[in-house]
Amino acid sequence: MAFVHAEIASQPDCWREAALLAPTVAEHLPLPGERVAVVGCGTSWFMATAYAGLREAAGHGETDAFQASEFPTGRRYDRLIAVTRSGTTTEVLELLAALRGQLPTTVIVGDPASPAVDVASAVVAMPFADERSVVQTRFATTALALLRAHLGDNLAALSADAEVAVRAPLPIDPARIEQVTFLGRGWTIGLAQEAALKCREAATFWAEAYPAMDYRHGPISVAAPGRLVWAFGDIPEGLAEDVAATGAAFVHSRTHGCRAVLTSWAAGRTPVDPMADLILAQRFAVALSTSRGLDPDAPRHLTRSVVLA
Repeated sequence: MAFVHAEIASQPDCWREAALLAPTVAEHLPLPGERVAVVGCGTSWFMATAYAGLREAAGHGETDAFQASEFPTGRRYDRLIAVTRSGTTTEVLELLAALRGQLPTTVIVGDPASPAVDVASAVVAMPFADERSVVQTRFATTALALLRAHLGDNLAALSADAEVAVRAPLPIDPARIEQVTFLGRGWTIGLAQEAALKCREAATFWAEAYPAMDYRHGPISVAAPGRLVWAFGDIPEGLAEDVAATGAAFVHSRTHGCRAVLTSWAAGRTPVDPMADLILAQRFAVALSTSRGLDPDAPRHLTRSVVLA
C-alpha cells in the first residue's frame, strides 16, 4: 500500500516541477486559436476532459476530448495531444500511428523510453511524475497541472492548495458511506469522473459521476442516508438543499475565481482549488479501500497499462 500513499502525497512537488517544465516545452503545446483534440484512456481521458473545458473557458480555442479509441479521424484539428502514463496503451499507439504525417501530435508521457515516443511528432516526458501504482494519481494530475501552467494558471497557488489537501482531515469517514456520487460543472466534470473512477478502482466501491445540472434528472434517486454526494466547483442553486432532503451527506468545493472553498465538517473552511480537492477524493478512495480490507496497490482485474493482443 506504500506506493499509492506516497504518490498521492508527492503531488504538490510534482505540480511545482510541472510549472518549471511548462515553458521549456511550450513549442509542443497548443497555440492560442488552434483547434485541438486531446485524447487518453481511463484516467488520462478524464484529465483531457478537464483540460478541454479549461482551455475553451480561457478563450484559447475550440478543444475536444476523446477516448483514444473513439477519436473521429475524419474531423479536422490543428493539433492532437495524447496523455498516456506508460506510453504503451494500445489505443493511443494505434491512433498516433494512424495520424502520423496528417497533423502535429504531442504525447505527454511518464516513460521517455516508451513506444509512444517513437510515433508522436513531439514528446513531453514527465518521468518525475511516473508511478509504480496501477491506480493513477500523480501522473494524471501533473499532466493537467502542466497544461494549466501553459494556459497561464498560477501553479504556485495550486501547489500550495495541494499541500493543504494532502494533510487535511478527510471531510467524512469513509466507513460511514455505502455509496458516493461525484458532481462537477464545466471543467470539473472531468475531476468528478476521475474521483468516481478512483473509488471503483481502489476500493471496488459503488461510485458514480454526473454533471451537476443533470443530477436531479434521475441520479438523485439513489441518494439516501449513508450515501454521499461530493461536488467539485460551482453547483446549481438549491442543489445542496435537495441533497440534504434525501438524508445523504454533502461535500462541496465552491469556486471563487481561480480559488475554491471546501466546506468540511472536519476542517471547517479550507481554501483549495478543485484540482487539489481531487487529492482529497483520491485519499478518500484509498481510505475506502483499506476500510474494506483491500489493498489499493493491487486493484482487482487491473494492470498498469492495457496492451491488447
